Amino acid sequence: MFPTGLSSPNPPPPSQEVRPAASDGINSSSNISSTSKKRKINSSEREEFESISSSPSKSIDNSPSSGSSTSHHVQKKLRFEDSVDFIGLDVKMAEESSSSSSTSSNKNKNLFLAAGVGHHANGLTKTSTGSTSFSNSKPGAAKKLVIKNFKEKPKLPENYTDETWQKLKEAVEAIQNSTSIKYNLEELYQAVENLCSHKISAKLYKQLRVVCEDHIKAQIHQFREYPLLDSVLFLKKIDKCWQDHCRQMIMIRSIFLFLDRTYVLQNSMLPSIWDMGLELFRFYIISDQKVQNKTIDGILLLIERERSGEAIGRSLLRSLLSMLSDLQIYQDSFEQRFLEETNRLYAAEGQRLMQEHEVPDYLHHVSKRLEEEADRVITYLDQSTQKPLIATVEKQLLGEHLTATLQKGLNHLLDENRIQDMSLLYQLFSRVRGGVQVLLQHWIEYIKAFGSTIVINPEKDKTMVQELLDFKDKVDHIIDICFLKNEKFVNAMKEAFETFINKRPNKPAELIAKYVDSKLRAGNKEATDEELEKMLDKIMIIFRFIYGKDVFEAFYKKDLAKRLLVGKSASVDAEKSMLSKLKHECGAAFTSKLEGMFKDMELSKDIMVQFKQYMQCQNVPGNIELTVNILTMGYWPTYVPMEVHLPAEMVKLQEIFKTFYLGKHSGRKLQWQSTLGHCVLKAEFKEGKKELQVSLFQTLVLLMFNEGEEFSLEEIKLATGIEDGELRRTLQSLACGKARVISKTPKSKDVEDGDKFTCNDDFKHKLFRIKINQIQMKETVEEQASTTERVFQDRQYQIDAAIVRIMKMRKTLSHNLLVSEVYNQLKFPVKPADLKKRIESLIDRDYMERDKENPNQYNYVA
Repeated sequence: MFPTGLSSPNPPPPSQEVRPAASDGINSSSNISSTSKKRKINSSEREEFESISSSPSKSIDNSPSSGSSTSHHVQKKLRFEDSVDFIGLDVKMAEESSSSSSTSSNKNKNLFLAAGVGHHANGLTKTSTGSTSFSNSKPGAAKKLVIKNFKEKPKLPENYTDETWQKLKEAVEAIQNSTSIKYNLEELYQAVENLCSHKISAKLYKQLRVVCEDHIKAQIHQFREYPLLDSVLFLKKIDKCWQDHCRQMIMIRSIFLFLDRTYVLQNSMLPSIWDMGLELFRFYIISDQKVQNKTIDGILLLIERERSGEAIGRSLLRSLLSMLSDLQIYQDSFEQRFLEETNRLYAAEGQRLMQEHEVPDYLHHVSKRLEEEADRVITYLDQSTQKPLIATVEKQLLGEHLTATLQKGLNHLLDENRIQDMSLLYQLFSRVRGGVQVLLQHWIEYIKAFGSTIVINPEKDKTMVQELLDFKDKVDHIIDICFLKNEKFVNAMKEAFETFINKRPNKPAELIAKYVDSKLRAGNKEATDEELEKMLDKIMIIFRFIYGKDVFEAFYKKDLAKRLLVGKSASVDAEKSMLSKLKHECGAAFTSKLEGMFKDMELSKDIMVQFKQYMQCQNVPGNIELTVNILTMGYWPTYVPMEVHLPAEMVKLQEIFKTFYLGKHSGRKLQWQSTLGHCVLKAEFKEGKKELQVSLFQTLVLLMFNEGEEFSLEEIKLATGIEDGELRRTLQSLACGKARVISKTPKSKDVEDGDKFTCNDDFKHKLFRIKINQIQMKETVEEQASTTERVFQDRQYQIDAAIVRIMKMRKTLSHNLLVSEVYNQLKFPVKPADLKKRIESLIDRDYMERDKENPNQYNYVA
C-alpha cells in the first residue's frame, strides 16, 4: 500500500517483485511484505536503527534465499523521510555489517531500487531511478530500507491520452449500438482512472458528453419520420427508446464511475453522468413539441379508454409516466392536462348520471370511480397526483351535486331504512368540504317533517307515543351505524325532536302519561320486567323533549291513583322505578306528591291490620269484609264527592271504621270517595256460582236485583242516587259489555231513557271470578277536561308567583324585560296574551302598578 491518501492510477499487482543482484541471494517484494521468522536484535543493531530513523518504522523479516547453505535472518526497517507527494517511490537499501561498528567510513553500502521496474499496465511503463543490486551483502548483516519520493513526477507516454480515449469512445458507441465491446470492462475502468489521475478529467467529461449528445440527437429522427403512427405504437416506440437510453447510460456510467465520483463530485455545477443523460434526452427528445404532444395525447387517450372500461397495457403507462417523472416534466407537461381532462370528463358524467340514476345507484358509481382513481395512482400515476386527482373527482361527482342528491334521495333512503346506502352517503359526503354540514341540515329537516306528521295529526293520537318511540329507535340506529355516532348529528336530532314534539302543546305530554299507564297496568303481559325497564327508559328520553311536564305530572298522578286504589298496578317495583326516573329527571319537588301516594298506601295497610284486630273485638253481624285506604288530600288528585245510597250494612261498617280511626287520630276529618270503591259479589246463576269483581256503582245496581226482577233506568237512578252520566256508563258495562250479567230491553249499544233491565240468569263464563270493573280504569271526557283545566289553573298561579318574585327583586321593570324574565323562569310554554292577562290581574289586585309617566313600565307595590 502507498503511505498517503492519494490513489495510484496504476496500482502494482501483489505478484510484482523487486529483484536484487544474484550475488546477494535475497528476494524483496515491491509491497515490502515477507513471511520470514523474526529474530532478536542485538544492542548494537538497535542503536544503529535508532540513529538512522527517528520516525515510526515498520519491521520486515526477509527469509534467506534457497541458494544459501545456512539460514540467515535479515531484518530491514522502512523509514518515511517525509510525506509522499509524487506517484512513485525511491527504495534505499542500507546494509551494515555487525563486525565494523567501530569505523564510520565504510559502515554502509547503499542500494537504490525502483518500485515496479519493467511493469506494464495499460500502456504505462514506470522507469527505474536507481541500481538493482545489493553490494557487499554478507551473511548475518542487517538490511535497512529507506523510502523516499521520486525526484521527478512520472509522465504519461506520448499518445496515451488519445489512444485511451479512442478505446473508450469505441466502447461507448458499442454500448449505444448494442454491439459487443472489444475491451475488458475492468481495463476500460482502469484507463478512465489513469486519465483522471493525470488531470485529464475535464476533457474526458466533455468528450463523453459530445458522444452521448450526438447519439441522442440521432434518435429524434425516428419519431419525426412517423407522424401518422398509431398512438399506442408511437408510445411503445418512445418507451423502447427510453428503456434503451437508461440501459446505455447505466453501462456508460459503470465504465466512467471513477470520473463520476471524483471530478463530477468535486464540481457542483456539473451534472452527474446519469443526470447528463437525462438532461440530453429531455432536451433533444421529449422537449421536441411534436414528440411531447403526441406522447402526452397518447397517454391521456389510454387513460380515457381505461376509464370507459377497456383493458389497456398498464405497464406501458407506468413506464412512460415514470420517464416523465425522471425527466422532471411530469407536472408541467402531463399532470396539468390530465387533471383538466379528468375535470371535464367527470363534470359531464356527474350531470348525466344524476338525471339517469337513482341516488343509491349514483352513490355506488361515485364510490367505484374513487376506488378506480386511487388504484390508478398506485399502479402508474405519480403519488403527487393523488391529492388533486381525488379532489377533482370528489368535486365534480359529489361537491357539485350535494343538495340535488339529498333532495332527490335522502327522504327515500331514510323512509326505507337503507342503512348501507346511508353509510355510503355519509362516507362520501365526509370527503367533500361542507358535505357533512349540508347533510346535517337535511337530516334536521327530515326529522322535523316526519315527526310533525306523527304529532300534529289528531287521528294518530292512539298510536302517537309508540310511533315516536319507533321513530326515535330508527334515528338512533342510523346515527350509530351510518353517521358513526357523530356528535353533531346527535345534538341536531335532539333539537329537531324538541321542536316538532312541542308544535302541539300539552297533548304529547298527556298521551305519554297514558301510554305509561297502559304499560304499568295489571294484565299487561306484553313484556318481561327487563323489557318493561327498557321501555320506561325510552319513554323518559321522549319525556325530556316535552315543555309541558306539568301536564304529564297531572295525568300520570291521576292514572297512578287509579292503579293503586283499584289494585291494577302490574308491579310495585316497576312503579317505583318509574318514580325514581322522574325524580332524577325533574327533581324531588316534581315527585314529592307521587311518593306521598305510595306512603299513604303503605300506611293504609298497617291501619287495616289494626282495624281487623279491632273488628274481632266488636260483635258485628254479617260477613262483609271492609278494606279502607286513607288518602292525604294534598297528595292525591282532587275528586268531586258523590253522595250515593249505600246498603245499611255498608253504612254501618263505615261508621265503625270512622269511630275506630278518629279514636286513634283526633282532629282529622274523613270524607268517603265512592267513585273509587270496588267490591267482590257472590252471584248464583243457572250454570252455578260466580264471583264478580265490580265497582261500587256496579254493586249498587246489581244488589237491586235481589229485590226485584225488572227495573227501568229511572227506577235504578232513584234507588241508587248515582249521577245520570255515571249510571248510564255503569249500566252499559253490565248489559252491553263482554260479561252481560244483566239484560237490556230493547237491545242496543247505548243506554237510552225508558230502557228496562233484568237479571241474566242464563249468564255463562269459563272463569269463576270475572272482572267487570274495567270501566273504572277508563277515563271519561269530563275527567280529561277537568285534569286539563286543573293544570291550566295551576299554571296561572305559577305565572303570578314568577311575576311577583321578579318585580319584588327588580322594583321597576319594562314590559319586554319582565316578559323575557318570566319566560326564563317558567318550565312550560305560555302565550304572550295569557301572560298579559296575568299582569293585568296582578295590577288589579295591587301587587304592581303602571308607571304614571311611562305606561310601558311597571313598579312593584310593597
